[in-house]
Amino acid sequence: MAADTPPITANRMTVKVEGNNRVLIANGISDHNTGAFPNRGNPHSIETQSYRLRVPVNPTLSNRVTPLTLGDFGISVNGVPFDPGAAEWYRGDRSSGWQYEALSGAVALGLDENHAHVQPSGAYHYHGLPSLLLAGLNVRSRQHSPQIGWAADGFPIYALYGYANGTSGDIRELQSGYRVKAGHRPSGGSNPGGHYDGTFTADYEFVKGQGIWMSVTAVMR
Repeated sequence: MAADTPPITANRMTVKVEGNNRVLIANGISDHNTGAFPNRGNPHSIETQSYRLRVPVNPTLSNRVTPLTLGDFGISVNGVPFDPGAAEWYRGDRSSGWQYEALSGAVALGLDENHAHVQPSGAYHYHGLPSLLLAGLNVRSRQHSPQIGWAADGFPIYALYGYANGTSGDIRELQSGYRVKAGHRPSGGSNPGGHYDGTFTADYEFVKGQGIWMSVTAVMR
């Protein structure tokens, strides 16, 4: 869906440092056009929010993986949250473990061209890379990406292009370390069956060494 609807009010985003924390205060309204909401796939209207988030000023790498839950990935530099996960499950059964990928197209979510839509609370949020935000930040293939947000752990988020070795060198297009699994999903009971094809989050697996990414950042594709 085209993003041709002006924001309902002015974008407000404040960033300040308090001790060891970076405090991000935002009203959740984008600084770019959005799609028309509500729409057939998304019945909610955009409303202002009151975000006050704290992330570490000097984040450190963990020696273990912290699984994401819905809504805790990070926030963009314009104060709109990044929320890659979708609250949609096979046959509506969250316990099945088969969560739909928001951008797979398997479920009509009413997303606009920024890969965004609206929660019941009125919160506009990105499920993928926000096209108009990236255009406004002048993301280009021949230069390192500007920062597009902060991850929940405090690391900066970049998009699409970065240094080949992480900190310097040639500019490369970043590639995910995840790939679609080979073979078939289990079937029967709460399992959907069929080929692994990217419809569900569980269709993917991480392959160490496969991606091109920056080790000290969060990367969205």
